[in-house]
Formats: sequence, C-alpha cells, structure tokens
Amino acid sequence: MDKISVAVPCYNEEPALEPFFAAVSAVAEQMPDVEFEFLFIDDGSRDRTLEKMQELARRDSRVKYISFSRNFGKEAGIYAGLENATGDYVVVMDADLQDPPALLPEMYRSIREEGYDCVGSRRVTRKGEPPIRSFFARLFYKLINKMSDAEIVDGARDFQMMSRQVVEAILSMGEYNRFSKGIFGWIGFKKKWLEYENIERVAGETKWSFWQLLLYAIEGIVAFSTTPLVISSVFGLICCALALVMILVVIVRTLVFGDPTSGWPSLVCIMLLLSGIQMLGIGILGQYLAKTYLETKKRPIYLVRQTNIEK
Repeated sequence: MDKISVAVPCYNEEPALEPFFAAVSAVAEQMPDVEFEFLFIDDGSRDRTLEKMQELARRDSRVKYISFSRNFGKEAGIYAGLENATGDYVVVMDADLQDPPALLPEMYRSIREEGYDCVGSRRVTRKGEPPIRSFFARLFYKLINKMSDAEIVDGARDFQMMSRQVVEAILSMGEYNRFSKGIFGWIGFKKKWLEYENIERVAGETKWSFWQLLLYAIEGIVAFSTTPLVISSVFGLICCALALVMILVVIVRTLVFGDPTSGWPSLVCIMLLLSGIQMLGIGILGQYLAKTYLETKKRPIYLVRQTNIEK
C-alpha cells in the first residue's frame, strides 16, 4: 500500500485547521487503497494553531505536528515538511483551502499511471485579488523566466504531489536562502500541471502583504539569477560612454565657442543621476553579498520546539 504524506505549513491558521482537516480527510476516505499521513508545521504561530494541531493529533493517529521555536517563514515550513515526511509521495499544501484537496486523487493517478514524477497546480484566474497585485505578480513571472534557467509557471502554487525521488532532490539543496518555486522548477523531472480557478480562503486572512510579496520576489530573483549584476554593469558602461561623449562635447565647445558658464541646476541633476545609478549598483551587489554571508554561517533552516514525531 502506497503512503501519501500531506505537509501543511501553518502560521496563525487556528480558524482554518478544522475545516481543512475535515475536507482533506473526506478526500482520503475516497482513496481506501492509500495510507495517509498528515504533517502540520506550526511556524511560530501566535494564536492557538499549535493547540488545534495537538487536538487533531489526539483524535487521529495519522496526524503529526512540528512546532518551531519562532517564526522562520513558509520556506522553512515547506522544508521541514519534506524532511520529516515518511510517505512514498509527499504533498505540500496550505491550510486555508485555497489548494483544493479534491485534486489529490488526480495527482496520485497521474504519478502512478501516467509516469509523472511530480504533479503541480496553477491558478488560471486571480479572481478576488487586487488588480495591482495581479499585475505585479504576472510581471514577476515574466521577468524571472527571462532572467533564470528555472522554469516558474505563471500562477503556480506550492500545492503539488511529488515522488520520493523528487523530494530527495529538493532536500539535497540545503541552501539557507530558499525560494521553493524556483527550486521546484530548477530540479526538472517530468511534471504535469493541473489548472483551477482561484478559490477564496475558508477562514482567516492572508499573511502576505504587497510589500512582503515584493521582497519575496526580490529574494527569488537574487536566488536564481545573476542578471541584476549584469544590468548593473551595463548601466556602468553606459554612464562611462556618456561621460566620454560629454567630455568631447565640452572640449569642442571650449575650442570653438570659448568657455561659457553653464547653469548649476543641470550639473546637480547629472550628479544626482549618476549617484543614484552608483547606489543602485552597490545595492544590487549588497543583496548578493548578504545572501552569501548568510549561507556561510551554516545556520539551521529551522529549530523545533515541540513535536509528536518519534525519531
């Protein structure tokens, strides 16, 4: 009998856990030939998320939980879920039911019968999202696919089912600065996509603000592309070329027309422009140096405060 581990990173998901577990349990009952394991990861929640997990574990022996010592972020939650899952196949999904559990049987069938290594999911609509957020999300996918060699599909969710081989490949990438969407695309393997329309959260509120998503996008670009460094270098070359041209213009003007005094406002504007480009270049370089610095520390991706998993 095959075993499927469902890994669910959670942060302040107290109101969503009960309906989520009811929904995913109902789907599990429709798959009697498969054994299920439900692994909940409490990412330092400040509500009663951990207590809810413990309550579910008391009611159902298939439920396992891990509670972090503090909030390490969703990436750490995903990694912990993959690292501690014992199933032949591992599913990563959110607790807010925006990832429909009804897709699990089709995911399992696609891997078992169609020969896929991984089955992912992607939203074909962004209904319910603010227009500006949708615009920048689509822009991000276009940019990162042009900049990096990792295939990141527009609308792709973390919700997917993976074979044990794929899970081991992801775990072999033990980097501290993680961007799972990029990692999932970078490792390759034979992958199938299931499409569905956007679903509203069953309870609670999203933990991702616009600025958090923007920073997350920057993390992804820095993690899987060195193009920003190239762009910074190109800006530097353009500025040098313009400076040489302007020097020639000044020399010619001085020889032909004398040396008329120019206005200082234009000079200040040029200085500010060049200073801004320099600061941009330094900032881009600083992002890569910061990531390198954090990697060299070899800190653990997460720390466990409490769990019911027996080692």
